[in-house]
Amino acid sequence: MRELRVVRDLKQAEVAEAIGRPQTYISDIEKGKRGLDLLQVMEICTACKVSFPEFAVELDRRLKALKPKASRKKV
Repeated sequence: MRELRVVRDLKQAEVAEAIGRPQTYISDIEKGKRGLDLLQVMEICTACKVSFPEFAVELDRRLKALKPKASRKKV
């Protein structure tokens, strides 16, 4: 979420204000102290002016890149 905000050149306070939350809410998300449900993710995407589908595709790409390659064993 932090990268999304930074790439859009937004401050934590700006995102927080757009979603009606305190700045510490965004800070806690970025520090991993707070989890998000799908609606909250969508809300933050809207505040950062990125579509949820665009965000989801990029998240999926990055998660796949993190997964170790399956070992290929011959049976």
